[in-house]
Amino acid sequence: MEKNKKKQNFEKAIEELENIVEKLESGEINLEESIELYEKGIELKNYCQEKLKEVETKIKKIKLKDGKISKEISKDKSF
Repeated sequence: MEKNKKKQNFEKAIEELENIVEKLESGEINLEESIELYEKGIELKNYCQEKLKEVETKIKKIKLKDGKISKEISKDKSF
């Protein structure tokens, strides 16, 4: 259940971030609201990056545990 909750939170954050980008790109909101949305977007981006780093670390640990980590995976930071 905990894993599903984390995934839903990540998915919800991505969805909310996409909505913010759409609103900002539309140009139909005032300056004050744009600033608030931009700040919220930065928070969501940071949250998502943190979650992706956690997943990358878990994957590396699993691969190390199995003794099958490859140089490509350890150097690839695009997860």
